[in-house]
Amino acid sequence: MKAMIIKQLGGSDVFQQAEKDKPTLKAGHLVVQVKATSVNPLDTMLRSVDTPWSANLPEILHGDVAGIVTEAAADVDNFEVGDEVYGCAGGIAGIDGALAEFMLVDAELMALKPKTLTMKQAAALPLVAITAWEALHDKLAVKAGDNVLIHGATGGVGHIAVQLAKSFGATVTATAKSRTIEQASGLGADNLVNVDNCSVQEYVQQFSAGKGFDAVFDTIAGDNIQRSFEAARFYGAVATTLPVDNVLQVALKSLSFHSVLMLIPMIEGINRAAHGKILRQVAELVDQGFIKPLIDDSNFTIWQAADAHARLESGEAVGKITLTA
Repeated sequence: MKAMIIKQLGGSDVFQQAEKDKPTLKAGHLVVQVKATSVNPLDTMLRSVDTPWSANLPEILHGDVAGIVTEAAADVDNFEVGDEVYGCAGGIAGIDGALAEFMLVDAELMALKPKTLTMKQAAALPLVAITAWEALHDKLAVKAGDNVLIHGATGGVGHIAVQLAKSFGATVTATAKSRTIEQASGLGADNLVNVDNCSVQEYVQQFSAGKGFDAVFDTIAGDNIQRSFEAARFYGAVATTLPVDNVLQVALKSLSFHSVLMLIPMIEGINRAAHGKILRQVAELVDQGFIKPLIDDSNFTIWQAADAHARLESGEAVGKITLTA
């Protein structure tokens, strides 16, 4: 089969097309004909710099995949040949990813793709939807009536988080910058904050009566995490997907603070079935009209992986960058 591979870390130009052996089916797995994948910041990081997983980095990157089952192991009873599926199932920890014609995937990490989405749209969802679910449902326990703040409304994780929190019945305030405020307005948030011209104090006063938010999901982190701590109410909760240096405000406000790393089941082989379950629930929400992926207006094929990575790193993309086979 054809594949886009890397043999060294570096810029987007390290990708090269190569012939690889088609994956061999094994117990508990599926062989999927890749129809689409998407670029996540994780993919560009794995490609370019040393990480805790670099020593076992596969040649074929990208975890997100949407495609068609061409082979199913005898011990897999919830999928069959011809099924249209999606998931985040490789591109790290020695597991080949989706930048190829075929991908071997653990069936527990997969789900039937949403019926109302194209392969291109479905490929935008797995990593970001699982991350948003783990943050909002599993860590922050967002429920109907909660007043929730989500930073980075048009980011990959952020745009799903806004819609997911609404589906849980929360009142959602979302932040965006001037250049993405128009796209953010279509995500269904109850309140939208342009952070280029509104301070934390101003939107806390306007949208939480000065008390602070019950839960804050920060998909930006860095310097922004201190704004999240500031925006949370006393005894509130904050979750983020990125490392944090200074957590003094967590102690001073008695906050519950959560870190989200959706990679753990795939890397460590712990509770992989949870990811398949989340994706099944997300697919139901998509087909019921609660969630729609925001897709960048670029148009790349898998064989243009270098261009897709360059676009993500340019900072010009709005929504998920997807690649089709």
